[in-house]
Amino acid sequence: MAASRIPPIQCLLAFEAVARLRSVSLAAEELSVTPSAVSHRIRQLETQLGFKLFGRDFAPTDDGQRYLPSVRQGLKALQQIPRPDGAGLQPARLRLAVTPTFSRQILLPRLALFRHAYPEVELVMQVAIPLANTKAEDADLEIRYGTGDYPGLEYRRILSDELTPVCSPEYLHEFGPFDGFDSAEDIRRARLIRSPLDPWSTWFEAHGIHLDEPRTGAQFNDVGLVLDAAAAGFGVALMRMKLGLTWLDSGRLLRLSPRTVPSPFHHYLCWKPGAMERWECAAFADWLFKALG
Repeated sequence: MAASRIPPIQCLLAFEAVARLRSVSLAAEELSVTPSAVSHRIRQLETQLGFKLFGRDFAPTDDGQRYLPSVRQGLKALQQIPRPDGAGLQPARLRLAVTPTFSRQILLPRLALFRHAYPEVELVMQVAIPLANTKAEDADLEIRYGTGDYPGLEYRRILSDELTPVCSPEYLHEFGPFDGFDSAEDIRRARLIRSPLDPWSTWFEAHGIHLDEPRTGAQFNDVGLVLDAAAAGFGVALMRMKLGLTWLDSGRLLRLSPRTVPSPFHHYLCWKPGAMERWECAAFADWLFKALG
């Protein structure tokens, strides 16, 4: 059989699971994909084979019944992995460097889906410092925060965000109200929490406020620390909406304006040329683009 005629392995797995379980939903749960994905894979396989695989109630057709033993035999053969000297199969190791708050708020809540889809990938994570683009060790893939100018690397934007001013309920009660936080008078009355990750000049320029970037006050180089400081009553912070959603939902922070402005900084997935030739790097990148899309 020509390689171009060999059905995709995910299609064969979907066919075998549906034939065994007689349910698209149960097959999707077993394969850690959506029922829609299972249906698409079955249709893709039927198109390539040129015959229907299932009839009513997901019972295999006559053609499907004849094809099923070959599929099961082939899948079983693929599971017989040579283990020299009794050694177990070594997992594919993927080293990922990621900025701290992005990891906690965006990546980790979704990462179980990747782990279920690719249990053979051993993920090793380390912290990358935002804007500085530094990390403790070399990484296969890196999630950077910045403007996207990364010489020598290939990259793709994965997350953009909007900014709005926030503070704790206690701080607002003591020093507010601020009436939208869109005038120089209101801003001068507040203690501004500083961070190079999202300078206040972005907010000032969007509102036509002629103020310099603050030079005094608490300063932090991590988004999570900025928001924790605001929740602790340090003052007013400029919050990224997607990364700060947990603080808003918990009531630890309150918005001072209904308006948001685009941040000039974004999150990017970066890699060295040639890295995507490794299947585990390509699989993670594809999963991440879809998860954040």
